[in-house]
Amino acid sequence: MSRIMITGAGTGLGRALALIYGKGGNHIILSGRNEKTLSDVENDIKKSGGSAEVIPCDITNYNSIASAVQRVESLDVLINNAGVGIFGDLQTYSDQDIDQMLQTNVKGTMLMTQLAAPKLMQTGGRVLNIISTAGLRGKKNESIYCASKFAVRGFTESLQKEWENEKITATAVYMGGMNTPFWSETDHVGHPERLKGPEVVAAQIYEEDDGRREIIIDR
Repeated sequence: MSRIMITGAGTGLGRALALIYGKGGNHIILSGRNEKTLSDVENDIKKSGGSAEVIPCDITNYNSIASAVQRVESLDVLINNAGVGIFGDLQTYSDQDIDQMLQTNVKGTMLMTQLAAPKLMQTGGRVLNIISTAGLRGKKNESIYCASKFAVRGFTESLQKEWENEKITATAVYMGGMNTPFWSETDHVGHPERLKGPEVVAAQIYEEDDGRREIIIDR
C-alpha cells in the first residue's frame, strides 16, 4: 500500500485525485486548510473501502508545512495540487494578490517538496506538481498566475536534473481549465460548466503516474 499525500485535497482536482488513488488501494493523506472538506473526502474514501487520514496544512506557512510533514511516518508520493488564481489586467493586482499567488503556488510547492523529499528519498518515491497549461504559455489577464506556474515548471524541470541519479522522480502535470470551485470567485471563465470535469483529469493522471517527466492532458 503506497502512502500518497495530496495538498488542496478537499475540493476540485485534489478531491478527485484522492478518490481515484484511494480506490487503487493506496493510503491517502489529505492535506489542506479546510478540515471540514478534508473530512468529507476522508469519509468518502473510507465508505468505498479505502484508507485515508486528514493532516491539515497551510502551505503558505513554513511551520504548518513542517508540522504536517513530521506527522507523516513514510511517504511514497507527494502531489502538490494546492493553488490559487486571481485574474485580471496587470494594473488590477494588489500587492496582496501577488503575494498570495506566489506564496501559495510557488513557495508553498517548493517548501512542501523540500521538506517531504527526505521521506520520498527513503521510499524511492515521486513528486507530481500540478502546473496547468498556464506554465506552458502566457495568457491574457493571467500574467501573475502564469508567472507562478512558469516558476513551478522551472522548479520541476530543475529537480528532474538534480535527481537524475536518485531514486526519487519529479513529474510536471499540465492540464487546461476544469469545472471546479476554482472559478467560483471570478468571472474570468464565462462558462466553467463547459470545461472537462476534474474526474476526467484525475483519471488520466492516475493512469500515467509512473515517474515520467511529464503528464500532458492539454497543451
